[in-house]
Amino acid sequence: MPFGKSALPFDRRAFLKAGGLGLGSIVLSGTRAFAQENTEPVANPTLPDRETHEALPWHHATTLLGDAKYPEDFERFDYVNPDAPIGGTVRQGSLGSFDSFNAVIPRGEAAAGLGLLYETLFMRALDEADTSAMYGLLATAIKYPDDFSWVSLKLNPKAKWHDGEPVKVSDVIWSFNKLKELNPQYRFYYANVVEATESAPGEVSFLFNERGNRELPHIVSEILVLPQHWWEGEDSSGKKRDITATTLERPLGSGPYRVGAFSAGQSVTYERVEDYWGKDLPVNVGSNNFQKIRYEYFRDQVAMIQALKAGKLDFRQENSATTWNTAYTENLFPARRKGYVDLKIVPDKASGVMQAFVPNLRRKKFQDPRVRRAISYCFDFETLNRTIFYGMYLRPDSFFSGTELASTGLPQGMELEILEKYREELPEAVFTDVFTNPIGGSNGAMRKNLRIALDLFKEAGYELRNRKMVNAQTGEPFEFEVLYATESSARIITPLQQSLKRLGVDVSLRLMEPNAYLERVRNFDYDMITMAWGQSLSPGNEQRNYWGSASKDIPGSRNYAGIADPAIDGLIDEIIFSETREHLVAATRALDRALLHHHYVIPQIYYPFERLVVWKQIKGPDPLPEFSVGFPTVWWQDEETAKAIAAGLKELPAPPEEQPEDG
Repeated sequence: MPFGKSALPFDRRAFLKAGGLGLGSIVLSGTRAFAQENTEPVANPTLPDRETHEALPWHHATTLLGDAKYPEDFERFDYVNPDAPIGGTVRQGSLGSFDSFNAVIPRGEAAAGLGLLYETLFMRALDEADTSAMYGLLATAIKYPDDFSWVSLKLNPKAKWHDGEPVKVSDVIWSFNKLKELNPQYRFYYANVVEATESAPGEVSFLFNERGNRELPHIVSEILVLPQHWWEGEDSSGKKRDITATTLERPLGSGPYRVGAFSAGQSVTYERVEDYWGKDLPVNVGSNNFQKIRYEYFRDQVAMIQALKAGKLDFRQENSATTWNTAYTENLFPARRKGYVDLKIVPDKASGVMQAFVPNLRRKKFQDPRVRRAISYCFDFETLNRTIFYGMYLRPDSFFSGTELASTGLPQGMELEILEKYREELPEAVFTDVFTNPIGGSNGAMRKNLRIALDLFKEAGYELRNRKMVNAQTGEPFEFEVLYATESSARIITPLQQSLKRLGVDVSLRLMEPNAYLERVRNFDYDMITMAWGQSLSPGNEQRNYWGSASKDIPGSRNYAGIADPAIDGLIDEIIFSETREHLVAATRALDRALLHHHYVIPQIYYPFERLVVWKQIKGPDPLPEFSVGFPTVWWQDEETAKAIAAGLKELPAPPEEQPEDG
C-alpha cells in the first residue's frame, strides 16, 4: 500500500513533482500457485448474520503484518511534540498552477494541499511503515474476519463537517461510490470492493469480491470522505453544485484546515479550524500546529528557489544534488550566511525508489528487451555522477533500493520457490544471472558499452545504414522522443541522447509546460519519460497499478512502461496474498528480480536521504518520525525566532540571481 503524506491514494501533485525530475485492485486471470491456494473469488459477497458479526472483536488499530505499536489507551504518537505552539504561517512552493478544488475528478489541476481539508476513516502512524499500522480518525474501531472478505468500521459520533453537520455513514458510502464512478484511478484501486453499506447505526461495512487479500480492509480505511449534503446542495448563487466538474468554490471539509484566501493558479492558503472536532484525538495531538499553510505556485524551479532564498518560502525538499551543492552556498544565500537557514540531510527509511528512463512498451519499437538493454548501455551514470551530481548518487539496481525488499545475488530459499512457479514465463537470466547495471565512467568503458549496445540492436533486428540505426527488414529508422517538464532535466537526458547518436539513433527532446506534460503522461502519449516510483515497506495492491496488466490502458495509472505480463501479474498476487512477513519479503524480491531482468526501465539515480532547506523559525520533532519527515503535520513555528528573522531580513541584501541546475 502506498505510504504517502496525502490522504489521496493517487496524489496528482506528488505525481507532478516526480515528473519534474526530468523530470488498486482487480481480479486478474492467469494467477496461480500461492494466490490460488489461499484465495478464492466471492460470487455474491454478503455480511455474516448479525450474531456472527457481533462475535468478532472490534480493534482500535490494524496492521498488515505484525502488531500495532500503540495500545488502545494511547495518548499520542511518540514522535510528536505535545507542547508544540499553535500559530504562524508556513509557506511552500508548488510547480505549475491549479484551477480546481475538486479532489475527486481527474480533469483540471487540483490545488496542492487539498488533503488538509479531508479525513479518512483510519490514518497511518509515521513510525510504523514497516507494519503499515493504522489508527482511528473518522472511525473509532475496525473489525474483519480471518479471510478478509469484508470489513466494518464504527464512525466516531463526534465527527462533524466544518458547518457543524455530523459525518454520517451515508457520506462514506456516497464518497466511495462517487470516487469509483468519476475517477478511473480510484475505480481501479477499489475494483475488489463491490459494495459499501450501513450495517448498523453509525457502522459502515465494505464487501469484497475475493477472500485472502489482507490489504483490502486497509484500502477502504483510507477512503477520502466527502460531505454528500454539501456537494448535492446549492452554492451561494443558488446554483446546484456538480461534483463532476472543476470548481473554485471553497469546499466543505471535516479536517483540521479549510481553504482561506487564494488566487487561482497562483497561491492558496489553508486556515486552521479552531473548533476542529478531532483536535484532541490521540492521532492528532501535537499535529496541525500552523495557523496557516500557504502554497505559492511557480512556473519553474529557478523562480521557486529564488523565492525560498528571499524568505518568501520557508521549507523545501531539495531533489537536485547540483542545486544542493551550488544554489545554497553562503555567498549566494545571504540568509544562510546570517544563520537564518538550516540545511539538513536525513535518512529516507520509508521507501525504496527507482528513478529511471521509462520507454513506453505500447510503442512497438520498445517491445524487444534487447533494445531496452541496449539503451541502458548508452547511459553513462558514473561520468554524470562525477561531473554533475557531486558524487552524491548511486545507480539503482532494484525497484526497492535500500530496503530489505531489494533482490540481491541469485534467488534462493522461499524466493526461488516462488520464482519456480513462473519459470517458463520468466527470462532465464532471473535464475542464472545477478542483475547489474552497465558501468561507464571512462572513454574506454563507454566504447565497450556502445559495442555491446550495437550488438544488442543487431540481435533485435536492427543494423547501421549510412550511420543510421534502421530496422533491417523495413529500413525504418529507430528514433524516439523524450518528454520532460523542467529545463534543467535536459542535463541527465542529453548525455544519453549523445551516446545513442553515436549508434545512429536520433533522440529528440521535448520540454513541456508542467500541466501539458502531466496530461500527456496521464494518457501515455509519449515515447520515453523519466519517472520515479516510491515503494512502501509493506507493498501490496498498488503494485497492480504500477506493473499489472489490468492497469496498462487505464489513463492515469502508474503503469508508465505499459507492462502486461502474466508472470508479473502472478508475482504481484504473491505479494498481495502473503500471510507472513517472510513470504512478503520473498515475493517482493521475486517481483523485483523479474522486473529488472525484463529491462522495463533504464535506471538513473538513487539517493537514500532527504535534503531539506528549512528557515529556522520552522521547527520539527527531534528525532523526526522514523519513516517520514512529517512536514508540515508535526512541525511548528517558533514565534520569537520568526520575529528575529523578520527583523534581520530587512538588513540583508537580496540573494543574487542564480541559475540552479537540476540533478
